[in-house]
Amino acid sequence: MAEKTYEQIALIGAGVIGSGWATRCLAKGLRVVLTDPSPDARAQVDQTIENAWPVLEDAGLAGQGDRTKFRFVETIQEAVEGADFIQENVPEREHIKIEVLEAIDRYAAEDVVIASSSSGLLPSRLQAGCRYPDRVVIGHPFAPVYLLPLVEIVGGEKTSPEMIRRAGSFYRHVGMRPLHVRREIEAYIADRLQESLYREALHLINDGVATVPEIDAAVTGGPGLRWAFMGTFMAWHLGGGPGGMRHTIEQFGPALELPWSHMKAPQLTDELKNKIIEGCETESGDRQFTELERRRDLCLAGIQKVLSEHWYPHDQDGWPEMD
Repeated sequence: MAEKTYEQIALIGAGVIGSGWATRCLAKGLRVVLTDPSPDARAQVDQTIENAWPVLEDAGLAGQGDRTKFRFVETIQEAVEGADFIQENVPEREHIKIEVLEAIDRYAAEDVVIASSSSGLLPSRLQAGCRYPDRVVIGHPFAPVYLLPLVEIVGGEKTSPEMIRRAGSFYRHVGMRPLHVRREIEAYIADRLQESLYREALHLINDGVATVPEIDAAVTGGPGLRWAFMGTFMAWHLGGGPGGMRHTIEQFGPALELPWSHMKAPQLTDELKNKIIEGCETESGDRQFTELERRRDLCLAGIQKVLSEHWYPHDQDGWPEMD
């Protein structure tokens, strides 16, 4: 089957994730059509593009782009007409997503992939009422979507392998690194890993071991720097010296049986909530939210420049292939 070309993408929902998708797709030269019932949606998209575009240009990520090639329409039917790919970004409520996906499926051409930006819902449940459930997948991105390359692709019981392949092809087309989640599971892969770290952090705060800024410092000054390019297992592999993971697992493997960490989160009491909120406000200081966003984006763009030069010199080198 001939490879599909991509010229126009439909975005259903234009909040933080939808506006991030819009910015990424515009930077890659696509036309973008959006629909969102919120009166603030247009302002959200304009603001995201305005803030992100200088960073993307400086990083060389907007060379093909035209930030003006997008338009808002009133209905889902108008949005999906002529779309080569459809990304749904409505709130993470199963009943809302099911209703919206069924509407998209009703009006979209039957050979177009419909991807949901869900961060944890099961695609089999989302696709169940669609006429063409085989083309419904999860395409779970990470914010800011216009900079972070990971997108998790999850198929449901009725999703066809061809549509999973097409989804991967589209995401690579817009500069992302698609990761096929082999088995349908809630929260997929990356969010489950993030959630485990978050739960342990809550225990450390709740037990008075560390503050929010101290926990963030423990990550950013040590393992977080390694995780940015090596992940968990390669970090351990190199950390074990010339013996690699074989030596590491023999030396540190028994520690896994020690009760060092918790799998269950502590009760989220008012006291714990206040510690978390106040800790984040302390760490943020007097910096405005937009300034923090800009600093984050500059750091992410800079890190990816270094990765492209030193760790992924051949684009997909070291990245899992799609099945």
